[in-house]
Amino acid sequence: MDWKEYFEGRRGTGFMATANKDGEVNIAVYSRPRVTEDGTLAFGMTDRLTHKNLRDNPKAAYAFQEPGFQGVRLYLEKVREETSGPVLEEVRRRADQIVGSGAGEQVEFLVCFRVIRHLNLVGPGTPT
Repeated sequence: MDWKEYFEGRRGTGFMATANKDGEVNIAVYSRPRVTEDGTLAFGMTDRLTHKNLRDNPKAAYAFQEPGFQGVRLYLEKVREETSGPVLEEVRRRADQIVGSGAGEQVEFLVCFRVIRHLNLVGPGTPT
């Protein structure tokens, strides 16, 4: 699946779920990912519960809901994390534009994932 093509121009709401080493689950609202040159999905993160959980457990789930019940469920594994660089700066600028002035300053990390498996948001199968 070409994730860059899929996410470009789509509107919707994303949710990321993580769990700590004891299996305690967290879910948070996340924007569309940035698709990097190597095909990984990059998300800007603050130093809060989602990021802390990923230190103990590199697996996550991300659901993206387009209007209605269209969208995807992505099962992810963390492959790297960055604290500087041009992609992180772009994510910070985007946060300022979408969330509001100053939001980008709170984004401390760019966390990149590989997609392990993907399914439609509702029902089995792969996204169209």
